[in-house]
Amino acid sequence: MSAAPVAAAAADDVIVEIDAVPANKGRRKKLILIAAALAVLLAAGGGAAVFVIKKRAAAAAAATEGEDGVVAEAAEPKLVKADIKHAPTFVPLDPFTVNLADREAERYAQVGITLELTDSKSSDLLKAYMPAIRNNILLALGSKTAAQLIERDGKLRLAAEIRREALRPLGYEIGMPAASASGAAAKRAPAAADDEETVPIRAVHFSNFIIQ
Repeated sequence: MSAAPVAAAAADDVIVEIDAVPANKGRRKKLILIAAALAVLLAAGGGAAVFVIKKRAAAAAAATEGEDGVVAEAAEPKLVKADIKHAPTFVPLDPFTVNLADREAERYAQVGITLELTDSKSSDLLKAYMPAIRNNILLALGSKTAAQLIERDGKLRLAAEIRREALRPLGYEIGMPAASASGAAAKRAPAAADDEETVPIRAVHFSNFIIQ
């Protein structure tokens, strides 16, 4: 009579073991499904991020488009073209050969000068006063030493001084730039902006510069 309960217990144990196998498989399936769902979410999130980045890039590109639909290159500087309708007139002067103010040795300079005028009408006025203009330029050159003219800054100061001296016979008084002014010239006020537009000589250019 005692053997029956043991057989029942054994049968129960077998039933428990058989039921346990599908339970483990079900858990594994659930884990696999959860992992797959996470992978899908991550992929969707990455795709959304890429979409947002592309959308922002497209918006930035659209912001730089001009009215004609062409994308403008804002980072690249624009070139300033010369105003052909109001191009300046260049008047080359005969070369200057002058002894410099050096005392320790004989030094002289050969300088080629071209005057840039605001318009072609000023060239006739310049020719009428050329003897006085050349005299003032020679005096300005002869007052310099070789050391003052060798460096680039010295040449720039000389160009400003030549412009000032060339304008004096024409009745124009302009001041030297603050960086290159010295002595009495530094006390003179520079010409006003509106006066600069009417001054016939716009700039002085060197076509040749030899110091010996």
